[in-house]
Amino acid sequence: MTMDFAAMRKLSAPDARKAIREGAYARHTAGLAAGCLQANIVILPESYALDFMRFCQRNPKPCPLVGVTETGDPVFRTMGQDVDVRSDIPAYNIYRDGHRSETVADITDHWRDDMVGFALGCSFTFEKALQSNGIPVWHIDNDSTVPMFQTTIPLTPAGPFGGHMVVSMRAVPEADVARVAEISARYPLAHGAPVHSGDPQAIGIRDISQPEWGDPAPVPSGHVPVFWACGVTPQSAVMRAKLPLAITHAPGHMLISDVPEEAEVPILTPVD
Repeated sequence: MTMDFAAMRKLSAPDARKAIREGAYARHTAGLAAGCLQANIVILPESYALDFMRFCQRNPKPCPLVGVTETGDPVFRTMGQDVDVRSDIPAYNIYRDGHRSETVADITDHWRDDMVGFALGCSFTFEKALQSNGIPVWHIDNDSTVPMFQTTIPLTPAGPFGGHMVVSMRAVPEADVARVAEISARYPLAHGAPVHSGDPQAIGIRDISQPEWGDPAPVPSGHVPVFWACGVTPQSAVMRAKLPLAITHAPGHMLISDVPEEAEVPILTPVD
């Protein structure tokens, strides 16, 4: 049975994961399981895992690390009940030698005993707080994926990983920009405060109507484009590193955890 976006928004985090695992939903996860942390996913062979962890530690804004699996174990023990990285994400990108080879709904057949899964916080988690404070979030209201852009903001490299930051954009009423920054800063595991607002060209974005990932979104008169560090950044770094094999979430298609979005530090013990 296929579920639409409206029906999915009514489900708890475990039920939303179940629907995704069973193939009943394969679209973006923005606005789902309100109050729960959503996560970007990177899956790598163990031989690259330590360098990638260093990369996250050195670039915490775009890569806020919130969970890591044991080598060969596809279950995130600290992210919730029965969180399986092989099946609980609506869409996965598979990369070979830096090129996306395919997008699939399940990676069970691609999982190997040397794989390590990383979960990184996602900006979707602070959007409920924005809405609760009367600030509309256009891509949720219009059932689309947030626009994401490659920038010229440099990253601190680690091993083969490096490059430039990817950002997500939301148009904010000019009078609310400072308040939006204050609200999102409360969620450091979801990229925290914006990294830039105003002129997109100042961070290397030539055309705000043409995002590299996600869907275009308008910037109405009286609004300011506001940019947050984005969890597609490590995906971009993985592509640049040209690893023989790497797997990530498809942009906008996140892992829904049971971790409260108000969490201010990584969860280090199993979730009850």
